Amino acid sequence: MEKDVLIAGAGPVGLVMAIELARYGVGVRIIDKAAQRTDKSKALVVWSRSLEVLARAGCSAGLVDAGYKVGTLNISANGKSIAKVSLEELPTPYPYGLMIPQSDTERVLDEFLNSLGVKVERTIELTRFTASNDKVVSTLRHADGAEEIVETPWLIGCDGAHSTVRHQLGMEFHGETSLINWILADIHLENTPRTTEVNVVWHSDGILVTFPIDETRYRVIADVGAVPENSNPSAEPTLEEVQAILDRRFPGEVRATDPIWLSSFRINERKVTDYRAGRVFLAGDAAHVHSPAGGQGMNTGMQDACNLAWKLVLVVRGIGSESLLDSYSAERSPIAEQVLKVTGRATSMATLTGKVKQSLRNHAAALVLGVPLVRKFTADAAAEISIGYPHSPLNAPGGRREPLPGYRAPIRATEPPVGGGNTPLFALFAEPDGMPSNFPERYANLLEPTLREPYRPGGMWLVRPDGYTALSAKAGEWKAVTAFLDRIARSS
Repeated sequence: MEKDVLIAGAGPVGLVMAIELARYGVGVRIIDKAAQRTDKSKALVVWSRSLEVLARAGCSAGLVDAGYKVGTLNISANGKSIAKVSLEELPTPYPYGLMIPQSDTERVLDEFLNSLGVKVERTIELTRFTASNDKVVSTLRHADGAEEIVETPWLIGCDGAHSTVRHQLGMEFHGETSLINWILADIHLENTPRTTEVNVVWHSDGILVTFPIDETRYRVIADVGAVPENSNPSAEPTLEEVQAILDRRFPGEVRATDPIWLSSFRINERKVTDYRAGRVFLAGDAAHVHSPAGGQGMNTGMQDACNLAWKLVLVVRGIGSESLLDSYSAERSPIAEQVLKVTGRATSMATLTGKVKQSLRNHAAALVLGVPLVRKFTADAAAEISIGYPHSPLNAPGGRREPLPGYRAPIRATEPPVGGGNTPLFALFAEPDGMPSNFPERYANLLEPTLREPYRPGGMWLVRPDGYTALSAKAGEWKAVTAFLDRIARSS
């Protein structure tokens, strides 16, 4: 076994998975049946929390340089503003949505992975595999039809909505496909001012959303009505059809020009129950697909990768107990479930038909989003910084000091991110008073060698390598820290 992990699929999720494993020194091989990276814009936005967790590896800066920052979500109906939700006050180093076409996201991540000494092997397809207690034997088909047999201790399926890995595991993809047809257009818009806002327009005909990609280029999404069950989506829309929708729904006389990508789609909302089957894992669209409302799908997948990688590294290195791996699905599956519910409701609300229902929706939304606390909650949810694992089996019991176990730990500009470097280490935010004499040596493989300043006096916090709080306790409760670290260590 020359490599520790085989990754099937080199989209954004597979690339992040490979980056996380490679930077921690795990031998990884990543394959993709496509001959080259996508040239389509596809998933468009990278949210604040994704940029935070990617900053641990050092690859957020490249994405930010290639992207376009959007600071406001503007919702309007009948030519009147219902609400503006600002991201600019978010407690994050990245208080914006980063608009970046998936083609550029993949380019930046691919180049970063290459800098770590790993290259995507293309025109290679995983066709089948068998998993046992100690290894996974995979069959790979090359472009010339030749087959290669590969043995690795672990296999991760990042191979998309039609995942071979998921099909081979026999996992059901629970959910449904909407009968509403949508158009997607990446185009240039003339006669509209440069903006840093996402505009959501609730029109009597349906919804229209415009996402700025740069100063003149936009992503336009609109629903165009229900279609008969079992029928195929309509053909690729024309620029004239897009213009007609803009004329009806978009405020002002904008003109669509220079189409880059025109497409039709229907919304799939599906997920598997469990993300792990022994030595095989699923991540990203292989495990869950969502409505594009809110742009959460790719981000959820990239954060799947960051959740699994540090745990798998500790197990591969013989440091962490394999129970760490059981927590992957326990933590990430509820997140995808919540994303499905929220984006599904948002889509249903946006596509309401009938004047009475639409009027009630508009009135209720204006009232609710008129409350500052609700706008803050909406911004936190959109940026994904409110994501947490309050019911994680990894959480230490008894935490009463915020940030509580399972929740995102605050990020301080004066400190390097927790989980950076080449070893996935926990960080302890505590004063040294009462520390057991052998404590640093005993947990050298799990814990940063230097304590960090506590978040507030009288408390201590243990933060995981992915930036979530594992333990919160009263200052000096060293027994709680040792009990937690002993529980997750391999010796347990």
